[in-house]
Amino acid sequence: MDTDKLLDNFKDKNILVIGDIMLDKYIYGEVERISPEAPVQVVSVKSEKYILGGAANVANNTASLGAKTNICGVTGEDEAGNILLSCLHEKNINGDMVFSDKDKKTIQKIRVVSQSQQLIRIDYENSNYIAEYTREKIIEHLKKKIHNYDVIIISDYAKGTITKEIADFVITGSNKKVIIDPKPKHKEFYKGAYLITPNLKEAVEMTGIYYVKDEHTISMIGHKLMEEMNSHILITCGDQGMYLFKKDGEFYKLPTKAREVYDVTGAGDTVIATIATVIASGGTMKEASYIANYAAGIVVGKAGTATTNVEEIKREINYERSNIS
Repeated sequence: MDTDKLLDNFKDKNILVIGDIMLDKYIYGEVERISPEAPVQVVSVKSEKYILGGAANVANNTASLGAKTNICGVTGEDEAGNILLSCLHEKNINGDMVFSDKDKKTIQKIRVVSQSQQLIRIDYENSNYIAEYTREKIIEHLKKKIHNYDVIIISDYAKGTITKEIADFVITGSNKKVIIDPKPKHKEFYKGAYLITPNLKEAVEMTGIYYVKDEHTISMIGHKLMEEMNSHILITCGDQGMYLFKKDGEFYKLPTKAREVYDVTGAGDTVIATIATVIASGGTMKEASYIANYAAGIVVGKAGTATTNVEEIKREINYERSNIS
C-alpha cells in the first residue's frame, strides 16, 4: 500500500459534507467563590472561542486534510449563524450551500470550562425537520452542483437537516459514493449508501442485537446491518478499534492506533472525513479504514474537538513501520 501517494492526492479532491452544522462556543474562566444568590459557582470569564461542530466539524476535518471542502446545511436567522459562516470561511470551507431557515435556530452548544473541567453545557437547538421550502432549495442546488464532488458525506445528527427526500436524492440520484455517519432513528434513510459508519452503540440500536458479549456478537451485528442496508459497514468501537464489513464478504478488524487517549471528542468525525478523502483519492475500503485508524489515534491524543493533517498521519504511519522493522 502506497499510503504516501494516497495522502498526497488529498489536495486534488473535492468533498461535499451534508448535514446538521453546529457552532461550539467555549467560555473559559476562573472560579473563586460561590454565588450569594444560589448555591452555584461564579465563573469569572477570561476568554471565549468558537469551534465548528457537528457536520461542520466533519468538513473541518476534510479541509484540514487538504481536500477542497464544501458544506451543505442550515442555520437560523441569528447571530450564531453569522459566526458559524465566518468560522467556515476562516477554515477555507465553501459555504455557498448553507441556507438560513426562519423556523430553525442555529444549533449552538456553549460549554463553560474552568481549570480544564467543564462546569455546564447549554444547548440552543430546534430538532424539527427543515421547512419544505428549505428542503426544496437544498435539492435544487444539489442538482446543479453534485457532479463536481468526488465523494459525499452525510453527517446526520437527527437535528432536522437530513430528510428522507434529501437522503434519497443524494444516495440514489447522485451516482456518487455516499458515506453516512448515521443516527439510528433515520436507519431507513440510508439504504443503498456506499458505506455506513456507526459506532457500536448506534449499530446495536440499528440491529436490535443488544447483548454485545464479544467479537462474535459484533460480527453478527455488522453482517446483519450490511445485509439490511445493502452497504459496506464500518463499526467504530473506541479502544477496541474498528470492524470493517464489506459486501463481498471480506472482514477486517483494525486495532486502535492511539498511543495516548486524552479526549475522544470528534474522533468519529475524523474517521469518516479521512475515509471519504482516501476513497476520493482512489484508495480501497481497507486502505481508507487503515489510514483513518491512524488519524483517529492522533486526534484522541489532543484536547477538545481536534483535527489532523497529512504530515501528522505520515509521521504516525512511518513511526510504526520503523518500530516494526
